[in-house]
Amino acid sequence: MPTDAIKTALVTGASNGIGAATATALAAAGYKVAVHYNTSKQGAERTLANLPGEGHVALAADISDPAQVKQMVESAASQLGRLDVLVNNAGIFEHVPFDTADYSDWLVGWTRTLDTNLLSAVNATYCALPVMRSQGGGKVINVASRSAFRAETTAPAYAVSKAGMVNLTRCLARAEAHNGILSYCIAPGWVETAMAREGMEDPEMWKDIVSQIPLGRIASVNDVAGVAVFLASSAADYLTGITIPVAGGSWMTT
Repeated sequence: MPTDAIKTALVTGASNGIGAATATALAAAGYKVAVHYNTSKQGAERTLANLPGEGHVALAADISDPAQVKQMVESAASQLGRLDVLVNNAGIFEHVPFDTADYSDWLVGWTRTLDTNLLSAVNATYCALPVMRSQGGGKVINVASRSAFRAETTAPAYAVSKAGMVNLTRCLARAEAHNGILSYCIAPGWVETAMAREGMEDPEMWKDIVSQIPLGRIASVNDVAGVAVFLASSAADYLTGITIPVAGGSWMTT
């Protein structure tokens, strides 16, 4: 994009956790940011209030609904004036194991997870592409998980949704490079968030997790946000289609 243009970004799931940290880090780097939220309006307002700079907005949308995704992206581009970076971060984690007794429950769990985690990113990307093409380029950053490579036994829908985001990144990179649109994926391991803490009250479990990480600690949300800011910057302009693990050395991509 032109060097004198005001940089803008839409971050989904930015009311807390990785999304809030990413929105804050991008704002600190000079971006005008659209903070997306679904049900946590209070969290989004807190994120918005803490963003340095001016011109930021908050946008509500149920990203499992394609119509609301379209409206969200259009509102972000309209209110920010352009859309340089889309960060597909919003997601859910649910246990829907293969031995789920009720088929209806199984279908509901898989559909909800794929609609929220994967298809929301697909739809948001589709809606953002015309805007980015008209500007001469842009960047899409997808937040996946080590589950995309490690797999999950009790939450397979989650793992499949995150694996889909990795390949979405690759497909987009090949298809849109000629339009100046670059795509990246971040695949965190364990990150200190409320979602990670859920059901993990046992201190011994946390000790076991840390013991598997060569760097000796669980990632902070800022560890992930820092990678997102790097990818959004011009320093990553010759990278596309890549996945960066943020896992403290606990696993590697190939």
